[in-house]
Amino acid sequence: MAHLQDFWWYLVLIGVMIIVHEMGHYLAARLFDVKVETFSFGFGPRLFGFKYGETDFRFSLILFGGYVKMTGEQYSGDVNDTGPGQPVSADPRALTSKPRWQRMFIAFAGPAINVVLAVGLLAGLYMEHFEKIPNPASPVIGYLAADGAAAKAGLHVGDRIVQIEDIEAPTWEQVKYRNEAMSPNHPVSVWALRNGQRMHFTVTPVLEAKEGIGHAGWEQEYEIDVASVIKGKGMDAEKVGLQAGDILVSVNGEPLKSVSRLNEIESETSGAPLQMVYQRGTQEYTATLKPVWKDPDNQGKPRWMIGLSLKPRIDVVKLSFPAAISESVRQNTEYAQMIVQLLERMIQRRMPAKSLSGPIGMIQMSGEAAREGFLPFIGLMAAVSLNLAIFNLLPIPILDGGVMLMLFIEMLMRRDVDLRVKETVLKVGFVFLMFVLVFALYNDISKIFPPG
Repeated sequence: MAHLQDFWWYLVLIGVMIIVHEMGHYLAARLFDVKVETFSFGFGPRLFGFKYGETDFRFSLILFGGYVKMTGEQYSGDVNDTGPGQPVSADPRALTSKPRWQRMFIAFAGPAINVVLAVGLLAGLYMEHFEKIPNPASPVIGYLAADGAAAKAGLHVGDRIVQIEDIEAPTWEQVKYRNEAMSPNHPVSVWALRNGQRMHFTVTPVLEAKEGIGHAGWEQEYEIDVASVIKGKGMDAEKVGLQAGDILVSVNGEPLKSVSRLNEIESETSGAPLQMVYQRGTQEYTATLKPVWKDPDNQGKPRWMIGLSLKPRIDVVKLSFPAAISESVRQNTEYAQMIVQLLERMIQRRMPAKSLSGPIGMIQMSGEAAREGFLPFIGLMAAVSLNLAIFNLLPIPILDGGVMLMLFIEMLMRRDVDLRVKETVLKVGFVFLMFVLVFALYNDISKIFPPG
């Protein structure tokens, strides 16, 4: 049942993306009076639909994409007597009858409307729920794994990261995702402030084989907020009366600055009672909690637990419309740069292609986001919309970016590229995309069923 729910939410997510993307092409085509024959959600045989004006709006059998078919898009040498490599018709409303700049605009309209959707979704989300992260720039290190790359490089808990590579005053997202995750087995330059002194370190994140990303074994310093208390399992957090919203201050006299450190302490003490100090409102309280050995997810991975679900403390506010738009543009720009950087590092072989996710990964992410609530699902939708825009702008034949590149070449040449060449390029592009899809599916399956 959970898998069916995941698939349903995936259809909702990808359905909105496809309809919005193709609507961009459709509206641009209508703007330039191009005849649109078909607006299809999905590929393959037509299942059902309706005719509106001259366009057949349909649902097709294979629900992993969609298309808008305009008159003049396809070429053939055996359906008319004009000879191989000639347009099917000379209809003035055919796409090929329009100036190249108009055709380029129509190709660009799909990705463009996905960018607009991404900005709009995040802006709407931030007007209702914006997570204001403490210490957003130049984060302080709150945890280091003893055998992690950051600790081996000489960094200490309490160091403030003031620069990583060429990014000054970075946010933790820039540290974590634009550098650590994207640099497995490659050195990353880090400058940190310790006791007023600026120091340089070289951190070489190790490769996480399953996810295909780098890991340095560090975390940002933050206050630990109780997200929820596990009920009905006989654990001490419920017994002593801890509540959602409480802040964990210290354990066994050690200040708590990350969830990972608390988990380490639970493991190191092997079930010994913990002296916990926590804050509720403006008051501090002390409680003794004895961890129990539990397998909370029934996955054969038991661990010491006190019965709390924890999260970094984040202030949630509502942004005004101008502030929400500004923050959304900033976040989408940052995310777009990260996607482009990821592609660059894959081409440079600094980043394994194993980090690519396919339909199975998207199905899982859709279900997880939907179970977390409406707002996380909207956030995922915005991210997918931006991903779709950037992917379609890649200069790969059959994608919008490939179409735009071909039109640009023709504009420079001031003549059409031979149709046989176009057909060959499209076939190569199709084969390449099928290879990428199969590879992404393999990555998804290998993450579910790891080797051995």
